Amino acid sequence: MPDDVQGWLTPRAVAAEAGVSQEFDLSQCVREPIHLLGGVQSYGALIAARWDDAVVDTVSRNAAEVLGRAAGELLGRPVTELIGDEQWALARESAEAVTDSGAAAPQEGPASSGVLPLTLDGEDDEGQGGSRLFDVTVHRNGDLLVLEFEPRSEGGPFVFQNFYPRVRRALQKLQGATDVTECCAAAVREIRTLTGYDRVVAYRFDGRDGPGQVIAEDRSEGREPWLDLWFPASDIPPQARRLYARNWIRVIGDVDDRTAGLVPERRADTGEPLDLSASVLRTVSGYHLEYLRNIGVASSMSVSLLHEGELWGLIACHGDEPRRLSPEVRAACEFFGIALSLQLAAVAGREEADELARNRRALATLLARLTTWAPDALMRPGSGLAELLDADGAVLLRGTETLTAGAPLPDALSGLLARLARDGSVGEVWSSDRLPEVLGLEPEEAEAEGIPAGLLLLPFNRDGDLLAWWRREQPAPREWAADPSRPVRTGPGGERLTPRGSAAVYWATVRGRSEPWSPAQRVVAGELWREVSGLLTRQVVALEARNTELARTNEDLDSFAHAAAHDLKEPLRGISNAAAFIVEDAGTVLDTTSLRRLTTVRRLAERMDGLLDSLLHFSRLGQVGLEREALSVDEVLDDALVVAGGRLAEQGVTLVRPAALPRLRADRERLREVLENLLVNAAKYAADEGAGERRVWVEAVRTAVPGQAREEGGGAGADGGTVTALVVRDNGIGIPAGQQADVLQLFRRLHRRDERGGGSGVGLAVVKRIVERHGGRLWLESPAAAPDADCGGGPGTAVWFTLEEPPEARP
Repeated sequence: MPDDVQGWLTPRAVAAEAGVSQEFDLSQCVREPIHLLGGVQSYGALIAARWDDAVVDTVSRNAAEVLGRAAGELLGRPVTELIGDEQWALARESAEAVTDSGAAAPQEGPASSGVLPLTLDGEDDEGQGGSRLFDVTVHRNGDLLVLEFEPRSEGGPFVFQNFYPRVRRALQKLQGATDVTECCAAAVREIRTLTGYDRVVAYRFDGRDGPGQVIAEDRSEGREPWLDLWFPASDIPPQARRLYARNWIRVIGDVDDRTAGLVPERRADTGEPLDLSASVLRTVSGYHLEYLRNIGVASSMSVSLLHEGELWGLIACHGDEPRRLSPEVRAACEFFGIALSLQLAAVAGREEADELARNRRALATLLARLTTWAPDALMRPGSGLAELLDADGAVLLRGTETLTAGAPLPDALSGLLARLARDGSVGEVWSSDRLPEVLGLEPEEAEAEGIPAGLLLLPFNRDGDLLAWWRREQPAPREWAADPSRPVRTGPGGERLTPRGSAAVYWATVRGRSEPWSPAQRVVAGELWREVSGLLTRQVVALEARNTELARTNEDLDSFAHAAAHDLKEPLRGISNAAAFIVEDAGTVLDTTSLRRLTTVRRLAERMDGLLDSLLHFSRLGQVGLEREALSVDEVLDDALVVAGGRLAEQGVTLVRPAALPRLRADRERLREVLENLLVNAAKYAADEGAGERRVWVEAVRTAVPGQAREEGGGAGADGGTVTALVVRDNGIGIPAGQQADVLQLFRRLHRRDERGGGSGVGLAVVKRIVERHGGRLWLESPAAAPDADCGGGPGTAVWFTLEEPPEARP
């Protein structure tokens, strides 16, 4: 089976095909070239003559019965021998009037044809001389002019003045309709009045290749109702839909008609039968004739309903007896189909305009709440973002942020959204009300994976940033005129297609779909995207300007701190020296209070000198470049122990290294300084005596950066994934949660300066700055359980920090 056929058939249809007792292959119906069936309905005759020289190229075999000249006599001879030069010229003019500049190739879209009366000389049935009148439909087909002859029906010539009032009255009723259903109800009543068929229904398709539903009906007494019934998509295969889109009207006069074949059967230039796509007499597929017989139809007419060039639906007419329609009646029905299509488009446009106006008012209310920080305003409770499109939820993906509104975002949707955004076009709306089908999933699979049925998204860029809305599945119960899981079965008398009708209604629920996204909703989504995109663009520009200004300010502050600290040290040294000289020179004459005060001045000056040294060192960290290299953290830790090891020994703290430390990319001296500060701090804040063995652990752990670190901005692990972090953990006195942020600030200590070994309160601030200069993050955890439950001690503190891993060290 060809891929295009297999792709159109549903798995259930293929399975149903296998259960047919007469080995009926549904794909044969789908593949059948119904425009190349090589015949016409026998009540009329066809002649195709070359455009340039009028020589007959193809003729129907029933030419003798209809035209009085055998096909063999006409083939290869000028058609003017039959209709005369003047009528040939009229036929050419008629064809030229309805084609684009006399184009030599069949046109896409609705086919064009003209109708004119022609007279043929000949003998009547009693052998008497006379002329016969024909209605001839003409159309251009490549290098051929196709003429289709229909004997003029009895009842006299067509009088437009008598026919026009009926058409005008019907159109007036149509124009008074206010919605699609009312339009179609008016249309089926009027077309049945015009044509006299026994049943006329309006049939609307569910999507381009989907099933159809009867939304309006007018029928004779005794016929079973079809209103609201659904018909399987296989009832009208794709090639039939394409022809319906090209021809406004299709008439079958008699389902038992014997087809009149064409001579020759295949054209010499193409090797195929004459293309009858635009033919009004085109014969009918045997599959379709069996279908019509099974539903008790002897004659039929279909009027196409188009919307924006696509087949929207059909007006289907069924007769209990054979019925021929004159070209004038067909023209009126075709005109009515065009008018109905325009009216349906107008009604849909009016409904869409009303919906768009409502949605734009809601959008204006939503935009009024927006600030320069659009994501926060869009996603806060009560913003109305999800409700704007009648969605269950909305999501904004921007960088590492995932902001939601409405119902929580299904877990399975996160990765899918990013992929769809990268595949889509930036700024263009992509939507589906049957997402499981798009992904090739059964509804049950999608439900198990948590994938919603409806999705509408707009990508901001190719990096996965997007704005999207989603909808849950809305199972839709439907009444079917045939079992949708088995659309093909043997019917009475051995026919291949099962009769349709309300006498055998099947109930089935359609799954895997949400409420469809309307055109107005797509428009409003695009308008919101443009507003948000503009806000975010302005925000990025403002943020870049602010960052530039902040970088300049930080540079100025670093320079100021360095200069101030450096310049203050000289007068401070003078104050300390002066106080010392006074004590030495006048110590014997000064009272005890004065000596104590001078000693305090010296001590404060020395402390101030230490603080200025710390400030100088801190400011240099922002100015001196980093010399990054791939290095062994174990080696750097050994270097740090040269300084910090003595402090650990003094406090009786044991260093524990559970496993070898990794290789990281960092500045060796700065990383050594980080480890020195953390080890010295661990020694300072070890557990009090008698609390158990004092320990400090240094190890590397794959972990996720906590949310608090992400909120501080960017850096390694800001996407919430795992990174390699170094942790220095002790079982000391711990740091209360409310003070953890304070100890990372410059000159902040938990205790008085003369407690816990003293210090200036700069160590952790220096550590934090070095880590951030490396693009990493630092955070604290306390209380933290000691790794060795038997070691005793206090609640402990764990200081975590991340650094960049060299490529060869990454998992």
